[in-house]
Amino acid sequence: MITDITGLHHITSLASDARLNNGFFTETLGLRRVKQTVNFDDPNVYHLYYGNEGGTPGTVMTYFPFPGVTRGRPGIGEVGEIQFAVPKGTLAFWQERLTARGAKLGALDTVFGARRLRFSGPDGDPLSLIETEDDARPAWTDGGVSADVAIRGFAGASFNLHDTAATSELLSFMGYQKGEQQGDTTRFIIPGGNGADTIDLKAMPGTAFNRQGAGSIHHIAFAVENRQKQLDVRKALVDTGYQVTPVIDRDYFWAIYFRTPGGVLFEIATNEPGFDRDEDAAHLGEMLKLPAQYEPFRGQIEAGLTPLAA
Repeated sequence: MITDITGLHHITSLASDARLNNGFFTETLGLRRVKQTVNFDDPNVYHLYYGNEGGTPGTVMTYFPFPGVTRGRPGIGEVGEIQFAVPKGTLAFWQERLTARGAKLGALDTVFGARRLRFSGPDGDPLSLIETEDDARPAWTDGGVSADVAIRGFAGASFNLHDTAATSELLSFMGYQKGEQQGDTTRFIIPGGNGADTIDLKAMPGTAFNRQGAGSIHHIAFAVENRQKQLDVRKALVDTGYQVTPVIDRDYFWAIYFRTPGGVLFEIATNEPGFDRDEDAAHLGEMLKLPAQYEPFRGQIEAGLTPLAA
């Protein structure tokens, strides 16, 4: 069994409009844009990162905004809900704030004993706020939301699956412990994790497969402390029969990827080196940062990207 995973590292989704996406996450949700760079495979598209003050692993939501891309169709084989942690007793504040800013709200309910508010992002992104207690992760407070109500990072995520058995086995191998079951959903928990430490598996037999597009989650990344632990995790996965990519340098972390039995794309990402490797911590996300291979084309790339501010 793998013992080096501490919870989530980041979650990456697709969007249709960079400026709208940036405004929603930095102004409506009050997160910090901790990095603006480009898609390593398509440098004509941003890669935007939002999180807490330092972009701590377990707090970072990232987006590839492909201009005008068709909205995705929710379904089987994907992350079905991204769950953000907020302090207990703050959902009334968030209901009012989200409504005032035109966000589409869903149900206010209780999941595994915690109050939850579902809502959608600009592209129908499946988001929720989960009330949590004693979350010591520092919030970003320069985004117009005070510390007593601000988002702390992820609480976890849920997966939509035809059958949960194979993914349950994988999560157990990755160090998650099976917890409670609520209806058709089973919770898995990383004991002593980084706060972003729950995964909910939802069984949805008979449901159609998802179609990727704007609002869809591209992949979900799990955190390990360093490169050596990542290599240990990779070996354990390969020895178990998973087809895992070689280690890839993503500038701010090292990454490996593999497709799960249920169809969800998993990444294992290192906590090192972090988002301050190429800019001062006080100015994260203010300037466009390019991978070294694209720096000679900066003028062309910048000319093709929509400015994030009006």
